[in-house]
Formats: sequence, C-alpha cells, structure tokens
Amino acid sequence: MEPFVPDSLLVIFGQLSLALLLGLLLGTERSVVAGKRAGSRTFALVALGSCLFTVTGIQVTHSYLGLINFDPMRIAAAIITGIGFIGAGIIIFRGDELKGLTTAAGLWVSSGIGIATAFGLYAIAIFSTLLALLAFTALWFIEDRLKFWTDTTKKAPVVVEREEGEER
Repeated sequence: MEPFVPDSLLVIFGQLSLALLLGLLLGTERSVVAGKRAGSRTFALVALGSCLFTVTGIQVTHSYLGLINFDPMRIAAAIITGIGFIGAGIIIFRGDELKGLTTAAGLWVSSGIGIATAFGLYAIAIFSTLLALLAFTALWFIEDRLKFWTDTTKKAPVVVEREEGEER
C-alpha cells in the first residue's frame, strides 16, 4: 500500500529543510551569541527529528486510517522514548566540557529515519538522511567558523597608552 502524500514530496522536503534551518538559527544563537554548549548542529538535528517524526505520523495516519485495528504510531512512540534513554546515556559531562550531545541528537534523527523507512516513506527518509549529513558536516564547519570569528580570547587586547603623570 502506498503512503498518502498530501500535496507533494516537495512540500514535505520543504518542511524538513525549514525545520533544519530554523533549528540551525536557534542553535547558532545559543552557541555563538549566548556561549552555550548545545550548538547549531544539535538544535538543527533536534528540529529535523521532530519534524520527521511528525511528518511520518501524519503520513502513516492517513495511510492506515480505518484499514487496520491498531495505531502504528504507538510503535514509533515507543522507539522515540527508547532512543531518548539511549541518547541520555551517550551524553557525558567532564568538568566544563559536554560531549556526545550532537551524537545523541543524530541518533534520535536516525531513529526517525528508520521509522520513516519502515512505513514506506523512502523519499522522506532519504532526504532526511541528506539533511542530517548536512547538519553533521557543513554545519560543523559553519559553527566552527562563527565561533572563531566571535571568540574574544583570540583577539588582541586593546592597549591604551597614557601620558606621563596622567591618572588611571
């Protein structure tokens, strides 16, 4: 059985791309401007994953509504919860460093891709994979450059020369 496609796959691809972009913007503010540890890639992946789970739910609901006597999204909900616990185990705090947050977000998106694939939403799963790869690679480079440009510790200190006898 073919899944229900509302308007076109391009609309869904646009939704997934917009979610990634909006998450990227929030994450950039948090990492670059506010100096928080969760950065652009993490926020972009979480927004992408949330959109992917929702789009998958809409597609599956329309595909199976009235045809079978169970809710297939309960399976997806259980997977999402389980992966959340696994992701929590990946995140490590060491002193002032936070490690594994982007990996946990990527694992969460990966579970969404698996769910979309299982429900036959192949194009959506493939496109989401490409967006996640973009978040892991290109966004890392962009985030790294933005941090370098805004890092105040790498800039030369301002030295004010004073005249002899001038008060400080």
